Amino acid sequence: MIAKMSKYAFVLYAAQSDDFIGRLRELGLVDITTTGWEPSEEDRQLMLDIEGCARAAEFLKTFRADAGRFDAQAAPFASGEEAYARYAAAQREAAALQAEIGRLEKAAEELRPWGAFDPARVGALAADGVVLRYFSTQRNLFDKNAAGWSAQYALAEIGRSDAAVWFVVVAAPGEEIPLDAQEMKAPGMDIREAERRIAEARAGLARLDAEFSRVAVSERLLVGYAASLRERLQGARVKATAHAEAEGRLVVMEGWAEKETSDRVDALLEAYPGVVYLKGDPEPGDDTPVKLKNNRFARVFELVGDMYARPKYGTMDLTPFFAPFYMLFFGICLNDAGYGAILTLLGVWMLSRNRKPGMMRQAAWFATLCGAMTVAFGLLCGSFFGINMKEWFPGIPFFDFQGRFFSIALAIGMVQILFGMLLKVVMISSTAGFRHSLASLGWLLVLLGASVAGGLPMLDPAWTIPFYTPSSPAFYATLGAGAVLMLFFNSPGRNPFVNFGLGLWDTYNNLTGILSDVLSYIRLFAIGLSGGILATVFNALADGFVPEGANIVVRLLVMVPILLVGHGINLFMSTISSFVHPMRLTFVEFYKNAGFEMSMRSFEPLRKMDDSENQ
Repeated sequence: MIAKMSKYAFVLYAAQSDDFIGRLRELGLVDITTTGWEPSEEDRQLMLDIEGCARAAEFLKTFRADAGRFDAQAAPFASGEEAYARYAAAQREAAALQAEIGRLEKAAEELRPWGAFDPARVGALAADGVVLRYFSTQRNLFDKNAAGWSAQYALAEIGRSDAAVWFVVVAAPGEEIPLDAQEMKAPGMDIREAERRIAEARAGLARLDAEFSRVAVSERLLVGYAASLRERLQGARVKATAHAEAEGRLVVMEGWAEKETSDRVDALLEAYPGVVYLKGDPEPGDDTPVKLKNNRFARVFELVGDMYARPKYGTMDLTPFFAPFYMLFFGICLNDAGYGAILTLLGVWMLSRNRKPGMMRQAAWFATLCGAMTVAFGLLCGSFFGINMKEWFPGIPFFDFQGRFFSIALAIGMVQILFGMLLKVVMISSTAGFRHSLASLGWLLVLLGASVAGGLPMLDPAWTIPFYTPSSPAFYATLGAGAVLMLFFNSPGRNPFVNFGLGLWDTYNNLTGILSDVLSYIRLFAIGLSGGILATVFNALADGFVPEGANIVVRLLVMVPILLVGHGINLFMSTISSFVHPMRLTFVEFYKNAGFEMSMRSFEPLRKMDDSENQ
């Protein structure tokens, strides 16, 4: 559900703003509106430094793992600011050295065929009028023409490979040498000098490890410095978007707090000198921040909903309603008890490694729940790593996914769409009034009546309701009531003829839209089927490579690598599909029919960032 908010307007002296923001940060309960903030040059530098601190944390994590480079006994820096400045300088130097090494290594590759020589003597010869010209050509071409070229020019072969030959020609300054070979630029140094410079640059990189070690042992100070930078940026945003009044002597800020904690905000404001505040409820046009408050199960699936948007304040949080469907859809798409067991074990392992609340623990619970649903659905269908479990347990009536699930997928889609329409009726009734939901209620009645009267018998003739068939008076009464609501009550208060015209137009759009929405749920069947077929193919492929009459050891040596690679690829691809496609059904089909309205603003109160945070 969406937490109730209280709206505040603060008026205070401009000179108090820094202290006031600090007190709100310590309280950690107030979200200040900073809409329209444009960062200044100083703010942009703050953002760059914050990003640099985050990169430093990632670098140090890898650096500390390298025992050959990290010196745990290094002396720490005096402050986080100094640690970051020295890290940034060392990184710039390291980047320059790495670029120089790359350039020198490329040059060394070009110099290697010429071997070792004295560039000073070459220069002295050129000063005396003896110029060395450098060439390379294909080996067979050189061997064919070497005798003729040597008769015409003073030529010496320097080196050769399987494909090419490098040679020099002694010539006079400006002399034309029309050889069928590629002339190369005269080397400015020899291979020994290039390798010496490479070694020198690498030694410089190694020396920087001492500086990085000092930064690594100062990591707590660095994280604290990053937190202070975020607090400074937070304060800069608030002050930049506050409204100045009374020739800049006063500032006005807009803030938000949860209703259940607003009494603590009131206590702070009452005790703070020189602040005048107004408190009220949000209005429909306000950009009210949104905070979700769900039970432990639904909270796991908030990470799915947040990939699209938070619901608009004053509407309905759909997370608790799509969560069971998402879990079911994931299990249907992956549809293998073996794959589900691997995903569940991965989730349990992640839970054991991430015991503190946060995104990683939320993701671990998500993997565990979806994996458990996959195990349950895979056992229902009798699929275990692509093996048909009916061969092992012939007495158990496993569900025939390939033969029966196509129509069931459409039925599941219709159920979710109707459920979304019901939620839309409830939401409109609670926000705008029941009479504004009558058109949506009409559509719900028509589709529900058609599904019960015509859809249930299509799934199973035994599910026919005798008094509610496509030819029964009850069915026609439902359609009639729904049609009246759809055509004449879509815009309460308007002319009935206008409503009728709008109703006809909406009927066309909704019918075509609902048809495409329901057909979208075929993807559940298609993805589940394709993953199962691929698993079967890999099993057959592994079995097909086993030599006839091979013993168990040979069978394992041949089959295990094929099965590991094949099922690994299939598990990876199927898991991605099982994650993405239920999300698509949620955001497109379910959200649309449930009347979802998005908010682009989450509740993010000013808060004190402790040294352990790295956000």
